[in-house]
This record gives sequence, structure tokens and C-alpha cells, in this order.
Amino acid sequence: MARQIPPASPESSCADPCDPALPATGRARSSRASGRITLSDVAQAAGVSPMTVSRALRGERRVDPALVEKIRAAAARMGYVPDPAARALASQKSAQVLVPMLSNTLFVDLIESVHKVLFAAGYHALIGVTHYDRAEEEQLLRTYLPMRPAGLLLTGFDRSPAARELVQASKVPCVHLMELGGEPGTPSVGFSQAEAGAAITRHLMERGHKRIAFCAGQLDARVMQRASGYRQALQDAGLHDPALELLWPRPTSMALGAELLDAALRLDPSVDALFFCNDDIAQGALLEALRRGIRVPQQIAIAGFNDLPGSDQMVPPLTTIRTPRGHIGTEGARMLLQLMRGEALPLHSLDLGYELVVRQSS
Repeated sequence: MARQIPPASPESSCADPCDPALPATGRARSSRASGRITLSDVAQAAGVSPMTVSRALRGERRVDPALVEKIRAAAARMGYVPDPAARALASQKSAQVLVPMLSNTLFVDLIESVHKVLFAAGYHALIGVTHYDRAEEEQLLRTYLPMRPAGLLLTGFDRSPAARELVQASKVPCVHLMELGGEPGTPSVGFSQAEAGAAITRHLMERGHKRIAFCAGQLDARVMQRASGYRQALQDAGLHDPALELLWPRPTSMALGAELLDAALRLDPSVDALFFCNDDIAQGALLEALRRGIRVPQQIAIAGFNDLPGSDQMVPPLTTIRTPRGHIGTEGARMLLQLMRGEALPLHSLDLGYELVVRQSS
């Protein structure tokens, strides 16, 4: 349910020096750079705060009628045109979606699905990119939450304590995507990253491989959950070797995959299988093996994660985990709509599972 502003007494014509919408200097920001008349310009001309202008132009009854007329006259005289994005936020018809990257097809697919559901229901999906950075996500939340979005879609549960407090204190309906868990009753849509990591590791063992390395980049929370599944599966079989975990913090890419293949073989020439945390690095490893004349899977098996575009066209086609990112976006947006409408959720945690896709690389 959207957050309600408590009733207040009619506002006077004086600017409010404590208004959070007013800059610390108490002066309206300049619009000289863009040439566009802003809400702050109108506020300065009318001698009130930007928040008061916003409330007056929205027709809120708490603003004194005489002050409303003064503000509207100033806006008309200056030719002020409201920003559609700001108007959408003010009317609480938008939902904020925070994802780690837009260069990864995984999150593009998720956002597309979110947009379709929200747009059909009359909401706008506003996108924020965290770049896998807790501090950047926290700053985005500090920027967006005061605008009172109708809802919030967050990727996973790994965020700073301050960011968690911001979300909780805002009372904005929130759904977490791509992972399951969190506090009891926390709305989430995803699948078990750890179980998926264990499933593909068990597949490699069933194919007879015993020296299985885990090759990872980025090292975000979901990658490390896959690593824990890999580790547990090998420990259960008595085959785990901590030295075969190559955990590199660099962003994933095909070039990184080639480097990780080289590093794994240098580390231990007896390695007979490689589980890559994402398909892009697995694809890079397959291309590097092809360049070197390494036969896959006869000499070394290669597996990836996420079933990204092109994986089925590699030589040989890549064994991977197919993740339901589009379905997660759809169901996450539907769950958020229920929360924004004040409806009870039949399930707070929705597990959409995953699929082991076996191809010729393993």
C-alpha cells in the first residue's frame, strides 16, 4: 500500500528553511544550464519552498488557497511545465527497479518482463543501476525513496545495513528478485542459487569428473551462493579441493574466461572439468580451448550458468543452468502490484526453480 502523508496545518507563504526539498543554502537551484524553468525556479519566484510548490500544483488541500493562487500565477508567468517523470513519482504511479548491470542479458530480460506487467497496470518502471556496489545502491535509495515511489524491486538481499534500514523505514512495498530468503515474511521471487550450483557440479561428477574447478568473476552474493553449492556437492562426495576455487573479483567477460582456463590448467594440469559462474566466461573458455586445440569434453569438460544467448551455438554447445529471469521479473512485478494494492500475498517466497541444460561441452 502506498505511504500516506499525515495531515498537517495549512502552509503559510513563508519559505520553510527546514524543508528537505530545499538546498542547504536555502536558495533555489539555477536552471541556466538547461534553460528549462524548474519547480525550484517557481518556488524562488513565489517565495516558498519547492515542496510547497509541488503540493500546491498537485491541488493538495493543506496549502492555503491564497498561496495556491500566488504559486499558480508565478508558474504561468514563467511558463513552467511539470516534469512527467517527477509527476509520475508524485502521483505514486511508478515503481523503482534496482539491478546490478544493464550490460548483462540476464537483467535486461528481467527488466523487460517487469516493464510489461507494470505498464499494463498503469505504472512506470524506473531503473537504477548499482554496479554491484553497496554504497552506490545505498545512494540510489537515498535519492529515490524520498520521491515516494509506489513500489520497489531489489535484486537479492546483499546490501548495507543502512540501505536495509532505509527500505524498512520508508514503508514502500518491496519485493526481492533472483534469490530466496531474507527475514521471514519478506516478499521474494527467485530460486536457490546454491542448489543450482550443486546440481551442475553433481552432473559433472556423474560424467566421471573428479578434479572439478570452480572459476568465478564478479563475486557478488549470488556467485558465492553458487560456489557454496559447488563446494557442498564435492564435500559430500569427498572430492573437494579448496585450491581449485578460482575466485577473481573482476567483472565477468569472455576475455576473463580465457584467462581463467589458462590459470586453472597452470594450477593443476589434472583438472578435468571447469564450472564457470556465468556463461560469458564459460563461452570465453570454450573459445580459448578451441584456439589451443584442447578437446572438450574429452580432455576437459566445461559448464556455465544462466544459459545466456549464444551458449547453444558454441563449439561444442555449452552445458549450463537455465535461469528463469523473465519469469522472475513477471512474478516479481505481479507480487509488487498485489502489495501496492494492499492485497494479502498467498506466498511471500516464490521459488521458480531452474533447469539443468545438458549439451555437448560436458
